Amino acid sequence: MKGLSFILIACFIWALDTLIRYPLLYKYNSSEIIVFGEHLFLTILFLPTLYIARKKILKMKPFEMLCFFMIGAMGSAIATLTFTKSFALLNPSLVILLQKLQPFIAISLAYLILKERITKRFLLWAAVSLFGAALISYQDINSAINLIKTGQVSFDRSSLYGLCLALISVMSWGSATVFGKYLMKKNWLEKEVMSLRFAVGLLAIIPFMIGTGTGLSFPIELWGKVSILALISGIFGMYFYYRGLGLVSAKVCTIAEMSFPFFAVIINWLALDQKLSVVQLLGGAFLLLGSTMLQLANRKHELNIQVN
Repeated sequence: MKGLSFILIACFIWALDTLIRYPLLYKYNSSEIIVFGEHLFLTILFLPTLYIARKKILKMKPFEMLCFFMIGAMGSAIATLTFTKSFALLNPSLVILLQKLQPFIAISLAYLILKERITKRFLLWAAVSLFGAALISYQDINSAINLIKTGQVSFDRSSLYGLCLALISVMSWGSATVFGKYLMKKNWLEKEVMSLRFAVGLLAIIPFMIGTGTGLSFPIELWGKVSILALISGIFGMYFYYRGLGLVSAKVCTIAEMSFPFFAVIINWLALDQKLSVVQLLGGAFLLLGSTMLQLANRKHELNIQVN
C-alpha cells in the first residue's frame, strides 16, 4: 500500500500546484515561459545529480534514451504546453473529457511494452475507479456531452488544432507513466530519472520559446512563483510519484493518477470556497476503493510470483 500512498500524495501536491499555476497563466498568458522557468530552475538544481550519474547516462541503451525523451520532452514539457493551449482553442469541458482517455493509453502501453497482465479482476476494479473518476468530473463530462448533442462543437481549423493538442497531451502523459516505470525496472534511481527528465524537458521547450519570440523580461514576481511551482510539483510531487511508481505496476499507477481532479476539487473547496457535491464525494470513494483493491491484487500477485 506504500506505493499507492506515494502516488496519492503526489497527486495532492500537484493539485496544490494549480492554486498558483492557473492564476499565472491567466495573468501573463504565456505557458511557454512558465514551463521553461520551471525546467530551468529544476535542471540547475539537479546538476550535481547529473554530474554524479554521468557515466551511467553515457552508457544508457537506445531504448532508455527513448524513455527519457518520452518522459522529459513529451511528458514533462510538450504535454504541459499542448494541454494549456488546447484550453484556448476548445471548450474546457471537452478538453477534460478527452483527458479521461489517458488511462486507456497507459494500460495499453503497459501491456505491450512492460508485459503487464490485464486480468478480469483488474478490469473490474479499474471500471470502479473509472466510474468514480467520471463522477468527480461529472459536471464537465455532462457539459461536453451536451455540447456534442446540440451540435455546438465546431470542426473548423482552430478547433481541430485544439483537438490535436489535447490528444497529444493525453498520449504523452499516458505513455510517460509506462516509460517511467520501464526506467525504474532498469534500476534508475528516482533522483536520476527526475534530473534527466527536467534536463530533456528544458531542451525540448527551448525551440518553442524561440519560435514564439517569448522573452525572459518578466517581473520578478513571476520568477518567484515559478520557482515555488518547481519546488512543489517538480521536486516534491515528482519525488513521491517516482517512489510510488517504483513500487506499483504502471497500470495501477495510471488509475491512481485519476485522483488528481478529486484532490483539485477538494483544494478548491477549502481554498476558494467552491462547493463539493455529494456526487463528487461518492466518486472519490469509488476511486479510492478501486485503486486500493487494484494495489492489493497487484501485491498478492507479486507475492505469489516470489513464492513460486
